[in-house]
Amino acid sequence: MKKAILTIAIAVMGLTAAFAQDTTKRERRAMPKMTAEQRAEKVTAKLEKQLSLTADQKTKIYAIELENAKKMDAWRTADKSDIKVKMKERKAAIDEQKAKVDAVLTADQKTKMDAFRAEAKEKGDKMRKGFGGRGKKDKEPVVSNPPSQG
Repeated sequence: MKKAILTIAIAVMGLTAAFAQDTTKRERRAMPKMTAEQRAEKVTAKLEKQLSLTADQKTKIYAIELENAKKMDAWRTADKSDIKVKMKERKAAIDEQKAKVDAVLTADQKTKMDAFRAEAKEKGDKMRKGFGGRGKKDKEPVVSNPPSQG
């Protein structure tokens, strides 16, 4: 009887360990290759829906987004040397683009846009935190000589 229980216990532990390892990888969804015009149109349509843009605002924002999309294409195909300088240039271009878009919007639309940007930043930070912490769990500190118990 003891041997049967012991055998079952070992089998259960072995099967548990075998199924705990999920080796299947999730395939990433393939992103469609879009042109600069398509990306600008997509962003403009999203902003039009979220902010209730007028026709004049829509054309101005489309022009800004198209310029930005073309810059991004140029940076993607450019030489990868001196990354830090290029990242500063991209940051400056993004800030400039945000300022141009804000200049087109009304005060009410700006507040909505700021809320969308804050939400996107929070979502991005959360996602980056998830990628950076893979495999790292909070561990208890190792104590070299634990106190003796009483």
